[in-house]
Amino acid sequence: MLLDLSRALSFFVGMMSLYWAAISAFFAPESGWDERFLTTVVRLLLSAGVCLVSGLCFAWPLKTKLRTPHFLMTTLPVQLFLWGSMVIAVLFVSSWYLDSYPCTVTTSRVCS
Repeated sequence: MLLDLSRALSFFVGMMSLYWAAISAFFAPESGWDERFLTTVVRLLLSAGVCLVSGLCFAWPLKTKLRTPHFLMTTLPVQLFLWGSMVIAVLFVSSWYLDSYPCTVTTSRVCS
């Protein structure tokens, strides 16, 4: 029972840490892109640690059921982190590109 509670709590903390990293990547308008990038990388590294510990909780086999332990990469928190960090990276790079793109989105197609 304690292992089930720790799994749920660690999964929730992993999701919150990934959310914290996404917020720092996109919703900090007072900072520049270089500062946002550094902050996002640091927060993603912290989120990776939290999701790794959560994945270890999920990979731990239950004593009541005799089954083979899961590989760490196949656990839900680690997969959530990998997919979430890829999505954050793609959106961050595309928003960085669109911010530096010289054209505005208009019908005249005139770039200055």
